[in-house]
Amino acid sequence: MSARLVLIGAPGAGKSTVGALLAERLGVGFRDTDADVAVAAGKSVAEVFVEDGESAFRERERTAALTALAEHDGVLALGGGAVLDAGVRDALVRYVDEGGSVVLLEVTLASAAGRVGFNQPRSMALGNPRSQWQALLEQRRPVYQELATHTVPTDRVTPEQVVDRIVASGEESA
Repeated sequence: MSARLVLIGAPGAGKSTVGALLAERLGVGFRDTDADVAVAAGKSVAEVFVEDGESAFRERERTAALTALAEHDGVLALGGGAVLDAGVRDALVRYVDEGGSVVLLEVTLASAAGRVGFNQPRSMALGNPRSQWQALLEQRRPVYQELATHTVPTDRVTPEQVVDRIVASGEESA
């Protein structure tokens, strides 16, 4: 058993929203590895990051991604950083080699800003989240592009239109 379609992309790309809508359209289950991490930890992803540290979060994320890739047979949304793990990348390559589809939801900072709360007033102690997001995307973009079997831009379109584009591409029938 393996996922019918895997969504990857930066925070704010719409993986969770689009994934749930796509799963509903296809009549299959939806799974989000960030939600799996939160359930396993008994706290939010943000709390895991702050209280347990990034390395603990990444280990939980790796476990959640590998488990979901092996067990889930619907639409799967991977946490944005899951692709940084070599084991997860290898599992995704095998998944594609076996006929699976990995769809990159592409987003720019301008569109992601409102989705992830960059437009809200923040403490100066948090640094510049916009520049941090941009640096994160620059680091991850080549990995996302290498793993993706199809790319769908999400800027200035509704989640429903993104779902329409995925369905029209035929990627969901892999």
